[in-house]
Amino acid sequence: MQSEQGGVPAEAHDPDLDTIIETVLTTSRVFVAIAARSLASIEADVTLPQFRLLIVLAAHGPQTLRSLADFLAVNASTATRMCDRLVRKGLIRRRTSSSDRREVRLALTEKGRDLVDHATRQRRIELSRLLESVPVEEQRHLVRALTYINVAAGEVPDQDWASGWQ
Repeated sequence: MQSEQGGVPAEAHDPDLDTIIETVLTTSRVFVAIAARSLASIEADVTLPQFRLLIVLAAHGPQTLRSLADFLAVNASTATRMCDRLVRKGLIRRRTSSSDRREVRLALTEKGRDLVDHATRQRRIELSRLLESVPVEEQRHLVRALTYINVAAGEVPDQDWASGWQ
């Protein structure tokens, strides 16, 4: 049974896995659209995959190319091309490790941090507008469920990013 409010279920029930997956897929499209709009609001020409790389660096701190490729689930040559473009745009920098000159670590520049911060602020504004329509009790359930997904995916909350900005 559906309520009259935009297809929201009128009564709580235990959805089957297919229903859960369809709901999460629909929500992921909403989130991708929000991310795309937040990137459109900035001057730098950054693609969603490039922004994801910037987010990984913001969340996890300086990384080797191999670890970035692993985080992004791409091969090393794809990660290299993405990094080359972001270095040219001044959003990330390469540094040789002081303990092993063969190891190169990639990190956000100040300009890269500013871009991530700006896009994140834009996303927060848009998400706030959407979440205003969700009853408070449902927001609590949403936080709990999404936290499980975030942990399973190895993501860290935005407020923890600062620990990686060295």
